[in-house]
Amino acid sequence: MIEPQWQLFIVSIPTQGATLRMRIWRALKALGCAALRDGAYLLPAHVGQSELQQLLEETVKEGGNAWLLTAEARHADDLASYQCLFDRSAEYGEWLKALAQARRNLPELTVSNLKKMSRKLRRDYETIVSIDYFPNDASARAEAAWKDFAHAVDLQLGTGEPRAISADVVRLPREQYQGRTWATRQRMWVDRVASAWLIRRRIDPRASFLWLASPADCPPHALGFDFDGADFTHVGELITFQILLASFGLDQDAGLVRLGAMANSLDLGTTFVPEAAGFEAILTGAQQRTSNDDQLLAEISPVLDDLYLHFCNESPVTR
Repeated sequence: MIEPQWQLFIVSIPTQGATLRMRIWRALKALGCAALRDGAYLLPAHVGQSELQQLLEETVKEGGNAWLLTAEARHADDLASYQCLFDRSAEYGEWLKALAQARRNLPELTVSNLKKMSRKLRRDYETIVSIDYFPNDASARAEAAWKDFAHAVDLQLGTGEPRAISADVVRLPREQYQGRTWATRQRMWVDRVASAWLIRRRIDPRASFLWLASPADCPPHALGFDFDGADFTHVGELITFQILLASFGLDQDAGLVRLGAMANSLDLGTTFVPEAAGFEAILTGAQQRTSNDDQLLAEISPVLDDLYLHFCNESPVTR
């Protein structure tokens, strides 16, 4: 039996169903469906099946009609023409224009704005990639441009942003990590300042810190965090703060987990936490008012204390 190559979603919505029509259109756009005509949409087989079935049921429930069919291309030429409907060159082109403009503005941006802009461009890029079912030269050019831009951002930050590694997180005994010297890159930003707070508050209350001009300056006796080659750094999609949580058995504390999600949203942009923008604004102001990282940690620690209590008392978010 030949596996179907395509699925065809046909929908008819009553004229009074403007809200449903907009909801259906947004969902189909997010899936990257190709519009064959008004009410008829094409998608590769095995992509978004559950989402399309849900749209079908929702349409019927609200008085419309919908069908989800499988289809095959009759000839190789038909297959090629169907695939062309999913060409993302135009979307990549618009994104590349925004990337080029951002590249020109890099020298003028503050750390906060640089991170914010980089997160947005990354989200926009990943949105296109997620519906690029038939990658071509345009996707290869966009990938190369993004890697080049990310490298330029790292150079602009000038602090050796860590690159995520693939590794197992090993549980460590806290009693063996007391009264130690911990080292990270100077001019702390979100992940580093949150990690330093976590170390002082929950891991090693007698910790002392070294703020490094370069990761190469880290002395052998110090525990490095949040730089390439450090004892604690990014692993996969987890930032250093979250690795510290997992390493020291703190990842069952709901407040700390939410703090980690907030820091992750500002550092990598992979999640959304409403409080993140407010914390970023406070951290930006504190950076401008303080002259060294000891002062910055002292200024930000009460803010993180308060956020931790807020997250502890907050009802769990259902997603």
